[in-house]
Amino acid sequence: MAVKRKAAGDGGLGQLKEALSSGSLGTVYLFHGEESYLREYYLSEMKNSLVAGFENFNFHKLEGKGLTVQALTETVEAMPMMAQRTMVQVVDWDLCKLSEEQRTGFIALLEDFPPYCCLVIVYDQIEYKPSKTYKKLYAALEAYAQTVKFQEQSQNEILKWVARRFKAAGHTIDVPTAEHLLFTCGSLMNGLIPEIGKIAAYAKNERVTKADVDAVAAPVLEAQVFEITNAISKGDFDRASEVLGALLKLQEEPFMLLALIGKELRKLHTARIALDTGRDKFWLMERWNMRSDYPAKLLLDNARRVSRSWCARGVRRCYEVDLRIKSVSGVDGADELKLLLMELAQRD
Repeated sequence: MAVKRKAAGDGGLGQLKEALSSGSLGTVYLFHGEESYLREYYLSEMKNSLVAGFENFNFHKLEGKGLTVQALTETVEAMPMMAQRTMVQVVDWDLCKLSEEQRTGFIALLEDFPPYCCLVIVYDQIEYKPSKTYKKLYAALEAYAQTVKFQEQSQNEILKWVARRFKAAGHTIDVPTAEHLLFTCGSLMNGLIPEIGKIAAYAKNERVTKADVDAVAAPVLEAQVFEITNAISKGDFDRASEVLGALLKLQEEPFMLLALIGKELRKLHTARIALDTGRDKFWLMERWNMRSDYPAKLLLDNARRVSRSWCARGVRRCYEVDLRIKSVSGVDGADELKLLLMELAQRD
C-alpha cells in the first residue's frame, strides 16, 4: 500500500536534493519547468542512486504518446533484478488528457504503488498544467506524487555556476562580465553551455572580457531587441535599423518584435519615472521583477538620454501600430516596424 507523502515546505528541488543525499527517494515524481539542464542532471543522479550498474534490467523509459495505464502498470510492477529498486521514466504523458477510465486506473495505481519502484513523469515538450477540474486525479497527485519545478536558478547560483564552467575551461570571469553574459544569452543553463564553450575557445587571455562575450556569443531575442531601444536612446538610428533588419531577415515575426519593443519602451518609461521621482534601481527591479540589478542599471543609463514624454509617446505608438497590424488587412508588419523606428528616432 502506498504511503501518502507529507506536504513539504517547497515540495520541489530542495526536497529532491535531500532525498538523494539521504538515499530516501520517493515513489512518484512529476518533473517540469524550463531549466532542462538541471532536470537532466537530477534524472541522472536518481538513476545512479537507484539502478547504477543494473540499468538494463531496472531502468525503463517510456514515451507518453499512446501510453496506457495498463502498460505503465505492467512496467511499474516488474520486480527489480539484482537491485533493491527500479526506475521508470515517462516523457510527455499528459495526465489531464487521459480518459475517465484511464484516470481511474492511474489513481488506483498511485494508491497502491509498489514501494520498490520510482516513477518519474517528465513534462518536456508539453506544458504541465495541473487542473482541479479532475478533482480525484488532482487529489491523488497531491497525496502521492512530489512535483519538482526546474526553473531558472537564482542570480548568485547561476553566477557561481558560470564561474565554475569557465574555470574548468581554463579561464576566469568577473561578476560584471558574467552578468553581461547572462543578459546577452539568457540564464538557462542549456543555452549557456555552448556559449561558454565558444567564448572560452575564443578568449586569448585567462580573464574573459565583455569584448570576448560580444565577439562570439549568440544573443537571445530579448537582448537584440534591447539593443534596438538602446541604439534609439543614443540617437543611433542606423544601428537600430541594422539590428531590426537582421532580425527580420531571420524571419522573426514582426508582431512579436513589436511586442518586445513595446515592452522595452515600457521599461524605459518606468526607468525615466524612477529618475524623475528620485527612485533607485531597486524600485525598478521590483516593478519589473528583475533578478539582477544589471538590466536595471542599463535601463537607467538609457533613460537619462530620453524624456518622459518621448517614452510615453513611444509606448503609445507601439500600441497604435499593433492595433493597425492586427485590424487592417494588407498591412506589412515589417514596414510598419521600420516606420516606427523612424518615428522613435525623432526627439522632443
